[in-house]
Amino acid sequence: MNPIEEYQRQLTRRQLLSRSRGCLGAAALASLLGDVPKISAASQTGPEQRGLPGLPHFAPKAKRVIYLFMAGGPSHIDLFDYKPVLKKIHGKELPESVRKGQRLTGMTSGQKSFPCVAPMFNFKRYGERGTWINSDILPHTASIADDIAIIRTMNTEAINHDPAITYINTGTQQLGRPSFGAWLSYGLGSPNKDLPAYVVMISVGNAPGQALYSRLWSSGNLPSRHQGVQFRSAGDPVLYLSDPKGLDRGLRRKMLDGLAKLNAEKAQLSGDPEVEARIAQYEMAYRMQTSVPGLMDLSGETQATFDMYGPDSQKKGTFAANCILARRMAERGVPFIQLFQRGWDQHGSLPKAIRNNCDKVDQPAAALVKDLKQRGLLDDTVVIFGGEFGRTIYSQGTLTKDNHGRDHHGRCFSTWVAGGGFKPGIDYGETDDHCYNIVKDPVHINDLNASILHCLGIDHNRFTVKYQGLDLKLTGVDGANVVKGLLS
Repeated sequence: MNPIEEYQRQLTRRQLLSRSRGCLGAAALASLLGDVPKISAASQTGPEQRGLPGLPHFAPKAKRVIYLFMAGGPSHIDLFDYKPVLKKIHGKELPESVRKGQRLTGMTSGQKSFPCVAPMFNFKRYGERGTWINSDILPHTASIADDIAIIRTMNTEAINHDPAITYINTGTQQLGRPSFGAWLSYGLGSPNKDLPAYVVMISVGNAPGQALYSRLWSSGNLPSRHQGVQFRSAGDPVLYLSDPKGLDRGLRRKMLDGLAKLNAEKAQLSGDPEVEARIAQYEMAYRMQTSVPGLMDLSGETQATFDMYGPDSQKKGTFAANCILARRMAERGVPFIQLFQRGWDQHGSLPKAIRNNCDKVDQPAAALVKDLKQRGLLDDTVVIFGGEFGRTIYSQGTLTKDNHGRDHHGRCFSTWVAGGGFKPGIDYGETDDHCYNIVKDPVHINDLNASILHCLGIDHNRFTVKYQGLDLKLTGVDGANVVKGLLS
């Protein structure tokens, strides 16, 4: 029985006894809960953060995930899903036979015209398979074409940012569910006791773009110690990491020992897993005071490394610097590292804006794959690059010779994956000539998550938690499938 089920069982007992008052009720409660194991600070500071018994379900190919999340919806049409025929339909009205009555956002549903827009960039073929990649703004990604699998048929039902980002991160558009990293922390634990199992870092592209809320890396209904920890670029990497003035390490240790004793007594009486989580979080915070500053200090990196990751790599808080930190975390065994890059919501001025974004992420993302590969880490690290949906083939607003915008499009979009059990150097799936519908091998966002879990040795259908009468899982309630064609 997992801790949540155990707590729910004990909670029912407490509710039964809640009508009793005084010493008799308290004595009865203590008797009922007397077999709850006593929690101590020492029990939370072992050599690793333990996961669930029986996991992984089978031998994994991957040990960790680095998720490069381009928040805002990168245009698949302008980056990866290029077809020469697009030039022939440029400026022509998108046929209703292609739209097929699909939902449009309120930003373009009132348009009288839906002119198709071919990319205003040059594309070339790269890699042994000759895949199309934007050669103007993704030259570094092009250089790793043989290391990545480009999925051209990702799809989602969500068409607005917040539900779409929530969906791809938690398996549902409903708020309050655990995020991917929290699931992994809960299920697999971590080999590193001094760093969180789930780390989040945020950088900004050409514009701030859509807001990102901390619930995107929340533990949801799982114990709160599994939530993601956001590392910041200014001040303390983690809030309140430094000791207050006048409080030395010895005094902090005594204070935590006292708190651990009080919390352990509380846990013994209540059986509430959140009390155990509180103990674990206090201890983790104490250990991070030593481990995090060393992790975040890039002074030991070589100039060759900085050159590989690009001109922004020595600037705190940039996507490039965060990619170096992601590699350092991978070396230290952190299981789930998520880098959010904001600013990909190009409803207007797309040619200029998407170029600016790619200037920030193209070289660092490619360098991360190369760096992991040369250090022998790519084979057991899954790297993902993508957003919550794609963009429309038609222009949002006025189409001019050198400018246009694109609206949200969830029916098909592109994501690339590398390492950790995924086939290198392939294109998967096919869209129509308008890059608007899928004609072959669709990959739902929950299918991708099921496939990532598979690489980590987890059967997504068996990885569940009971909550309010439901068997919750990361891949939602519908029938997600592992995409065998993506796996090596």
